[in-house]
Amino acid sequence: MRSTEKEISFQTTNTYSVLNTLTANTKTIWFVCHGLGYLSRYFLKYFKGLNADENYIIAPQAPSKFYLGKNFKHVGACWLTRENTITETENIMCYYDQIFNSEGIISSNKNIIMLGYSQGVSVVSRYVASRKINCSKLVLLSGSIPKELKTNDFKFLDFKTKVHYIYGDKDEYINEERIAEASKQSKALFGSRLLIQEFDGAHEVKPEIINSLA
Repeated sequence: MRSTEKEISFQTTNTYSVLNTLTANTKTIWFVCHGLGYLSRYFLKYFKGLNADENYIIAPQAPSKFYLGKNFKHVGACWLTRENTITETENIMCYYDQIFNSEGIISSNKNIIMLGYSQGVSVVSRYVASRKINCSKLVLLSGSIPKELKTNDFKFLDFKTKVHYIYGDKDEYINEERIAEASKQSKALFGSRLLIQEFDGAHEVKPEIINSLA
């Protein structure tokens, strides 16, 4: 007998984590997307060095959770896989929409920094392109930009918007060929907005890099 795959739609619920409090004194809202194997509440630790009065950090939670290691003690999460990517991406985009609406991000008149780390680069860049998020900074940290994104997808960005492509010189997932390819792609997408930065380190988030972006 031949199996058939069907599709349904249903309402679901997910969490997200925040650091600090959004007030009149807040200058910058950060929307930060973690990498593979993280939970959002733990990803926030890298942003604790930012001025708490001036920075409000929102960390969405990847929906697909799994146990890390063989002892089934720690839990991580994943944004996307190659399986059913288009549908899963749209689900994530709709989830982000709800966070933006709930937090009043667009109407807040604050600076907006969109940041993705590792696997988070793919979802944050897709969201910025899809929803035309005119952020003050787009930070792409140690990850790959989806190949389907083209120059026209980012033409809406204000000329003042800075795009930071950042990677560690000892990143075990990046070789010279991949760096050259990513640099070429990001230059084509972002032009003069692009700032490429290499830091001394591996595939990691360094608080000092985060602090330098504030």
